[in-house]
Amino acid sequence: MLKKFIKTILFSILFLTFSSASAQQDYKTAIGIRINGGAGVTLRHDLGNSKSMEGILYMRWGGINLTGLFQVNYPVFSEPGFRAYFGVGGNVGVFDADKGPWFDNSASGSDVVAGIDGQHGLEYTFMDLPLNLSIDWKPTAYLLGEQAIYVGDVGLSIRYVLK
Repeated sequence: MLKKFIKTILFSILFLTFSSASAQQDYKTAIGIRINGGAGVTLRHDLGNSKSMEGILYMRWGGINLTGLFQVNYPVFSEPGFRAYFGVGGNVGVFDADKGPWFDNSASGSDVVAGIDGQHGLEYTFMDLPLNLSIDWKPTAYLLGEQAIYVGDVGLSIRYVLK
């Protein structure tokens, strides 16, 4: 089911990417997929003044997680289209207890968690395509439910630029 979901999202993004006639280097909103040991949907919205917000809904560890992040963006390299960003935010989710990142094989049932996230990444927005690619590192501290720190979240996002 997860493979079918990923294929559907990828096909949709490719279709939208190549069916659009123009794109922008700077964008207001972009939507796409995020792959990070699981898969999900990412929506990133520019707030102006080098600030943005990102929402991520993803499936991993036999469950689902919702993350919201506030980000600060800054240009890097001399090539137009590159930006780095860092952010902070929070998350809430539910996972199969025996599939979570804390690898407690004796656990059973579900873990409901909530925590705080950090994020640091690099993105590139194509000049001639409505396409945005990013890679980031997003450590998480789960504070409610199963308490743990997880630093292994490296994700790749592929987004369609809406405007």
